[in-house]
Amino acid sequence: MAKKIVITASLTGVLATRAQCPYIPYTPKEIALEGKRAVDAGASILHIHARENNGGPAYDIETYRQIGEEVRLLCPDVLINYSTGAVGLSREARIQHITALKPDMAALNMGSMNYGIYSPKTKSFYHDFVFQNPFSDIQFYLEKMKEAGTIPEMEVFDNGHINNANPLIDMGLLQKPYVFSFVMGVLGGIPISTKNLLHQAASVPEGSMWQVIGIGRKQWQAIAAAITIDGNVRAGLEDNFYLPEGEMAKSNGELIEAAAKLVRMMGREVASIAETRALLNKPLTN
Repeated sequence: MAKKIVITASLTGVLATRAQCPYIPYTPKEIALEGKRAVDAGASILHIHARENNGGPAYDIETYRQIGEEVRLLCPDVLINYSTGAVGLSREARIQHITALKPDMAALNMGSMNYGIYSPKTKSFYHDFVFQNPFSDIQFYLEKMKEAGTIPEMEVFDNGHINNANPLIDMGLLQKPYVFSFVMGVLGGIPISTKNLLHQAASVPEGSMWQVIGIGRKQWQAIAAAITIDGNVRAGLEDNFYLPEGEMAKSNGELIEAAAKLVRMMGREVASIAETRALLNKPLTN
């Protein structure tokens, strides 16, 4: 039987604003409503950043708590995956909401990198920073996730980041299934291409499951390629605003619906929430 494809929805990031896409959710209620639309369309995991009501990034425990409560009211069994990515925060601040709230999953950034967004039109960078994730911090986050019973979702922005998991496996801080996300298309990281995706998929350790995260309009190429080699996929307004035909999506639900349609067009089935929990050995608890 062909492997079913797990779909994750990335509901809202921290860089994009409503000036760029008016449908990006900011408040806990808006994020939860977008989560419901995504789940109804086929998502079984919700990847969530917290935001202030004015759209700025939020990192406090209470905002994440409110988001979790609102999501659970609408989607009681979905897997919740909180971000831990941040620049300029202490490592304690980056992990505090995971320790306090114990979500099903949490993003774990697996290496440091230059992170940029470049405008060919203006010949300038409008985001330019160093995303720092030394081994000592990665180990610290993993220890806290292990205490919380939270599954680490290892976000790798280049192929060397995959290899960074090996010492952590040796230390016993990572358990199977090892969950990798191949983030492709960020300036400073690996570009989107089928050749690059094949190389990354061949580089993960035995006992891994992985998904592709394509940034920008080439996301759909990455999703299509991933489905052909049993990879899972992520879509959502954090990563890309546009549907395959080029029209701006009006919700995360529309993007997830397009991803699910692509899965089915290629002769595969979308994994349910229960099936995804079984794959991750993460049963629903009250």
